[in-house]
Amino acid sequence: MSRYEALKLENQLCFPLYAAAKGIVRLYTPHLNELKLTYTQYIVMMVLWEDKQIAVKELGERLFLDTGTLTPLLKKLQLKGYITLSKAEEDRRSVLAAITENGLAVREEALKLPEIIGGCIPLNAAEMKQLYDLTHKLLRKIPESNVYKQEC
Repeated sequence: MSRYEALKLENQLCFPLYAAAKGIVRLYTPHLNELKLTYTQYIVMMVLWEDKQIAVKELGERLFLDTGTLTPLLKKLQLKGYITLSKAEEDRRSVLAAITENGLAVREEALKLPEIIGGCIPLNAAEMKQLYDLTHKLLRKIPESNVYKQEC
């Protein structure tokens, strides 16, 4: 065995995860363009469709997004009239994102997306569930504190 075996692309878990995620986002893109959303805006909207209002800090934690990514994204959604941003009354340092009526209307248009995208993925329901479970297990096992550090 070559001492460089571990460096072969075919031996990397990160590559198929990266490429598959990129491919799935590419499947979403034309449909999200119709809704005038990027994929990252779409996942923010999914949280807000469910929660209606959330602290921006908590939103970033749930979506694994840092403030530098989240802030401009939220401002664009606010400009589109999909969300509002306001200071929390109990803690003026905390910013709240809340869904608007226009944002809720987009949810109606997005209802078709899971079925469309699901139909494009060549896995059966059991395989999709297994992949989902394993991916979430991986996310839970990678400590947030280590995400930006060089060592685990």
